[in-house]
Amino acid sequence: MPVGKAYFGFTDEELVLLDRWVRNHTTEHYGPVREVKPGLVLEVAFDSVHPSTRHKSGVALRFPRIHRIRWDKPAAEADRLETLRAMIVE
Repeated sequence: MPVGKAYFGFTDEELVLLDRWVRNHTTEHYGPVREVKPGLVLEVAFDSVHPSTRHKSGVALRFPRIHRIRWDKPAAEADRLETLRAMIVE
């Protein structure tokens, strides 16, 4: 589920690889948004996590950016939405 939008943090070469991966693993289109099969892990850096009514997930990342692409990490080992929810300080 969406928790934010990160538009930078990777090289031009990595962008080509990401684009190819997304196109090859798309399961649904929602306008310009694509849903993909689980499999790609992105390490995302951010400043904080907040409750959100804008995102379907109910959380939003403040200043998200791609730290690195984890081609080596299986999706099953990625953090879950519950991890982000636990980071919210109210």
